[in-house]
Amino acid sequence: MIARRHPANQCLKRPHLAEPAVVARQLERNRHTPVIEIRFHYPDPRRRLAAVRLAHELRDRLPHELTRRGRAWELTAPVPDVGRFEYQLELIDARGESHWIVDPANPKRATGPWGDKSVWEEPGYVPPEWLGAQPVGEAEAVTIPSRILRAELPALIWAHPDATAQSPMLVVHDGPEYAEHSALLTLLGQLPPLRATLLGPVNRNEIYSASARYARALAEEILPALTPAPKRIGLGASLGALALFHVHRRDPESFDALFLQSGSFFRHADVHERWFPRFERIARFVGGVQRNRPERTIPIVLGCGTVEENLPANRALEETLRRRGYLARLHEFRDGHNWVAWRDSLHPHLLRLLQET
Repeated sequence: MIARRHPANQCLKRPHLAEPAVVARQLERNRHTPVIEIRFHYPDPRRRLAAVRLAHELRDRLPHELTRRGRAWELTAPVPDVGRFEYQLELIDARGESHWIVDPANPKRATGPWGDKSVWEEPGYVPPEWLGAQPVGEAEAVTIPSRILRAELPALIWAHPDATAQSPMLVVHDGPEYAEHSALLTLLGQLPPLRATLLGPVNRNEIYSASARYARALAEEILPALTPAPKRIGLGASLGALALFHVHRRDPESFDALFLQSGSFFRHADVHERWFPRFERIARFVGGVQRNRPERTIPIVLGCGTVEENLPANRALEETLRRRGYLARLHEFRDGHNWVAWRDSLHPHLLRLLQET
């Protein structure tokens, strides 16, 4: 993968770091504006591949198909309007079978529960400053039994060395993944003293998809089993965010604030999500949120990537929450649905939520 800069009169491409509304004006007023393009190259010296595709979540912002050029496959395109994105190469052989790999020409990697991905970062991208801090305290791995779920949930228990019985408790869905792929515990060590329970799921797609059974288990068994705290804040991403919000609506006293990243707040209009087995259950719940008044309003921070398919649903939920009296705000980040995006967008929003609570 190579990023190259060209004069705008050679190829119409957006200037680096310009906002979309500014781009059109700049290109119209100055035909010599420098622009950036990105090039992907994969060698196929024996011509064994039938196709090579770029697997990413940017949709029409970046092409997917590489073109054969002699004994290699190539793709050249304008840089998309994102701060970074993750991708893999899909290699398709003559039998039509696919194999996904990281880009051998690109050393940058991002980890995740389903394996590594290659990463493109725009010039000037820098990771959060807090990543360089030394971790504070140690997390203890435990299991939390649930009679309702007939399972034991894995969890990490952590506390700042200066935390007391009056310190808040952060409850995190997909907690071990947040620790491993988003360096959450490193950030928590830099915040005012608090305690944290990082919950891992069992049968994630089932229990995190607006499940009444899981909501009961969390509110009646899991949260009461934790160390008491004057304030309890929930943090989750994707389905994990949805599940926290679902618990709040069923049991209003369960949480005092929520931080919901890239929440899977599916609506019946979101036909692109209908493949998900529990789509209908989620859509019914979200529809009820739009119709029904809450028993209790709490501060809620929403975050979502500008390239995510569920951004419209997150925008709609923020509007609904505000209309229903919640202190709610949505922040959008120039990235996608991944653990580094959620890592980069934790601060300062989590700190502000803790201060508000």
